[in-house]
Amino acid sequence: MTTLRVISVDDEPLARERVSALIRQTAGLELVGEGRNGLEALDLISALSPDLLFIDVEMPELTGFGVVAALEGPRLPGVVFVTAFERYALRAFDVGAIDYLHKPVNRPRFDAAVARARERLARASEADRQAVMAGAAELERERGYRTRFVVRQGASHRFVPVADVEWIDAADNYVQLHVAGRAHLVRGTLQDVARELDPSRFVRVHRSALVAIDRITRIRPRDSGGYVIELSTGTEVRASRRYAEDVRALLR
Repeated sequence: MTTLRVISVDDEPLARERVSALIRQTAGLELVGEGRNGLEALDLISALSPDLLFIDVEMPELTGFGVVAALEGPRLPGVVFVTAFERYALRAFDVGAIDYLHKPVNRPRFDAAVARARERLARASEADRQAVMAGAAELERERGYRTRFVVRQGASHRFVPVADVEWIDAADNYVQLHVAGRAHLVRGTLQDVARELDPSRFVRVHRSALVAIDRITRIRPRDSGGYVIELSTGTEVRASRRYAEDVRALLR
């Protein structure tokens, strides 16, 4: 039997220790890390590349769904959500998670989840993993407009508040957040990010660019059509004809 490398994440120490103890007591499982919050979960996953993740749904600052939505890399773990709230059970399956466990976690349900994980992981495809991340991202959007991004810096992750972002542009399968002279890459499309941001705070000015409205200091027309948008940092962002009406609305 192949040994599965496992991480346990929960902001409640007793709940986390319960799951961790079950992992330690189960043949074929190796507990390789424990996390107390969503950012620690992302750091551990990046550093340890586990096969399986047991993670609490309702954690402060970054939920279990938010962690899964922020995952990236060629090798993503299988996910079992742990929750004290029955309402998250169907949500977990909507995301495409392997299973969910209701707190307090008991041995029979834990063993059933592990058996299910072994079966699923044996036939998991990249398409399956991408579907889980997409499902988690959609659930996060239901929580309301985004207030921060999770960015990776080396082996660690941190939050970037939306209020600090000056403008955003597309970069292949990522977007670049421009913040205080630095650019941070976040996986996703500009179209998805535009859906997640409050339209009263950001305006799309080009098919590949969004601008924070409160950072705009001047808008001037271009001879060839469209506009040039000057930001408070001195950065100039070109606005295309396609989005000219949205830019003109800012002038009114």
